[in-house]
Amino acid sequence: MNYKKSEFYFFIFLSILIFLISINYGMFDDDILFGSKMGNQLYYNSIFNWNMPDSFDPGHPPFLGFILTVFWNIFGHHLWVSHLAMLPFTFGFFYQLHKFISYFVKERSLQFCAFILIIVDPSLSTCFVLVNMEIIMLFFFFLAVNSILKNKILFKFIGLLFLSIVSYRSMMLFAGIFLFDVLNKLFIQKEVIKKIITIKFILLYFLSSLPAFIFVGWRLLTKGWLQTHPNSPWSGMWHFADFKYFIRNLVVLVWRYLDFGRIFIMLLIVISFFIYGKKIIKSIKNKQILLLAISSVILIIITIISVTNSVGIRYFIVSYICFNLFSFIIISKYLKLKKVLYFTLLIGLITGNLWIYPKELSQGWRATLGHLPYHSLRIKAIDYLNNEHIDVSEVGSFFPNYTTLDLIDFSGDKRSFAKFTGKNKYVFYATVYNLTEEDLNILNNNYTILKEFNNFNTTITIYILDTK
Repeated sequence: MNYKKSEFYFFIFLSILIFLISINYGMFDDDILFGSKMGNQLYYNSIFNWNMPDSFDPGHPPFLGFILTVFWNIFGHHLWVSHLAMLPFTFGFFYQLHKFISYFVKERSLQFCAFILIIVDPSLSTCFVLVNMEIIMLFFFFLAVNSILKNKILFKFIGLLFLSIVSYRSMMLFAGIFLFDVLNKLFIQKEVIKKIITIKFILLYFLSSLPAFIFVGWRLLTKGWLQTHPNSPWSGMWHFADFKYFIRNLVVLVWRYLDFGRIFIMLLIVISFFIYGKKIIKSIKNKQILLLAISSVILIIITIISVTNSVGIRYFIVSYICFNLFSFIIISKYLKLKKVLYFTLLIGLITGNLWIYPKELSQGWRATLGHLPYHSLRIKAIDYLNNEHIDVSEVGSFFPNYTTLDLIDFSGDKRSFAKFTGKNKYVFYATVYNLTEEDLNILNNNYTILKEFNNFNTTITIYILDTK
């Protein structure tokens, strides 16, 4: 078996294995909105009517919902079909990631080691097992980037074309690729600006960005707003940050790059720069990967630190990938104790899934595999409520659980948990929910534990209101 075929079959095997492992994981967090809610709207109405009801319209293109609807129409409206819809993108991402690595790392054995170091990143590996739009964006992003690095115009156009319509965040990644393309040619490859900004260059980016312009224009003409409206559930999240909040966002941004074991990656890079800085920065490819790590997400960073919305961990996955690969290049080319350092980073990232913060601190559960025990526990807890004849609709719960059960696990159960008010007779709480300090105090002071379900690092607790 030749080299290319063996890699191809390995990525197919890995993708199918992940699909089989994750086949029963229900929709989680924002994926309930972007996958189930928006997908069901298309499925039960019209697959081409992208006009979402204002009650849950986040403004983003319903691209994930569109993909799911296509698969539901072919294979049936089931949870396993939703995971099946992610399988081609997971395989495509693995293939493109390998091509990306092979541009910077030539030895085959080292390519495999770099591949493993990247995919074990908790925030990336979570994308493989959940139904989410991140894995779709990652595939098109690296398809476009690899095409730039290897001068493949057609595939560059295809990658950018689809990247421009997945979500507003993918549109920002599109802009980041454009910035990388220009800066890479101008400052790294030392081309003159007249040879870079040609009619052909501008036309390619313009034509591939048309889906984004058409969608944004259509929304403004039909709805008059892009992402939020006065009655939107998210209207309070999108305001310009004052100076204090701006500083808070900067701190959180740094935290995101250090979270879940990535602190070991960043420490190695920083220390190596102090020792071998000039040698490292001489390499053209090292400059390219650093440029991509920053330029690809720069628009996302500027936007996030300027508003009151939360700084999502998965917003910067393409940057994490670049830094993880860069750390591997540093180890393989410039440092001693290569195996010790490699396994230190590897173990650091794997154990990053076990990082659990105190309940009072918000944690990015959908960006770590640490939430996986929750899915089976949730089913057990719901079965307990049913067996005890406790009506789910009278049980208070928290985001992302106060929604129709069918939207999460495709069980056909149209009941829904109630939103926690502090006066609900029963409460369904899991450690993977981020609660305010006020809500935690109410649970501790006003409720008694009725039943607990534990699995590894996750606990689901059924509370009953004290009547004393």
